[in-house]
Amino acid sequence: MVRHRSLEPAIEGSNPSSPANTSRSAERVGLMDGKAVVLSGRGNLDLAEKIASYLDTSLGEMKLYNFSDGENYCQVLKNVRGQDVFVIQPTCQPVNDNLMELLLIIDALKRSSSRRINAVIPYYGYARQDRKDKPRVPISSRLAADLIETAGASRILCVDVHASQIQGFFSVPVDHLFAAPVLIAHIAEMDLPELTVVSPDAGGVERARAYAKRLNAALAIVDKRREVANVAEVMNVIGDVQGKTCFIVDDIIDTAGTLCETVKALHLKGARAVYAACTHPVLSGPAVDRLNASPIVKVLCTDTIPIGDKSKRCPKIEVLSVAPLLGEAIRRIHEESSVSSLFV
Repeated sequence: MVRHRSLEPAIEGSNPSSPANTSRSAERVGLMDGKAVVLSGRGNLDLAEKIASYLDTSLGEMKLYNFSDGENYCQVLKNVRGQDVFVIQPTCQPVNDNLMELLLIIDALKRSSSRRINAVIPYYGYARQDRKDKPRVPISSRLAADLIETAGASRILCVDVHASQIQGFFSVPVDHLFAAPVLIAHIAEMDLPELTVVSPDAGGVERARAYAKRLNAALAIVDKRREVANVAEVMNVIGDVQGKTCFIVDDIIDTAGTLCETVKALHLKGARAVYAACTHPVLSGPAVDRLNASPIVKVLCTDTIPIGDKSKRCPKIEVLSVAPLLGEAIRRIHEESSVSSLFV
């Protein structure tokens, strides 16, 4: 009995006895040898199912729904005493609901005597609020880390957090994976002529350089000045893009303002064609409309965040799965073997 996929309709009363549930077939036991449990919140059930399939197992049964006043409810229906538990839950939109649901699941597992609670967070919300850049503002990323750790997480597994130093916000072990191997393999298969990898800002140069090195491509950088939040003004391009096929790489595409301004700047400098790749397709607000109106050829992204019908509304979007990457990391963590080779 599972309530995973969506926020449920309001249910009368403060303690409903038995809300409607969907059923799941008997659990399979594969690579996880029966001594580990894989659970999922409602943040990205499709990815969780793919990870479970990679591990040749089934997601553990849970009840997840909302009371009529909006409060979240969680009940783990499987015995997890002494088990190595992996909870898959990105804190994507709706960010606060998904974060709270993750905290409740972790707390439920802690109170059920789980041996180890591994929080698998494909997309770490609040990651862009990682420093105090103005007076009287919080460091929200640190607060989110404190909440997850206080709830009872024993280990964190995440993908491409916005700033690597966020790992230091946790005092428990953090395995920080990169989606680069998935994206780079696909870009290489595209066999694009005269490829140049482009960083959309100075902060992404290290990422772009790593892509360029593995793809044996040239490197270019776009200098950008942001005057207002979520509004980017591109100033100039550093590097030769004349007649080149440009591939912009970034960790997040949010409103797509930065991306579309970068595309314009590259075309003004004579780029032959412009593609883009990102790990986390937040795609909020006018992002889809901007991508459709942009001369960009294709946008590669991963399934760390569910994008719903956005890929249908924008045929330029192509989604690649990080399920094998996360599934392999989960297997190695459970078996206490090295995950170092997955970091590159």
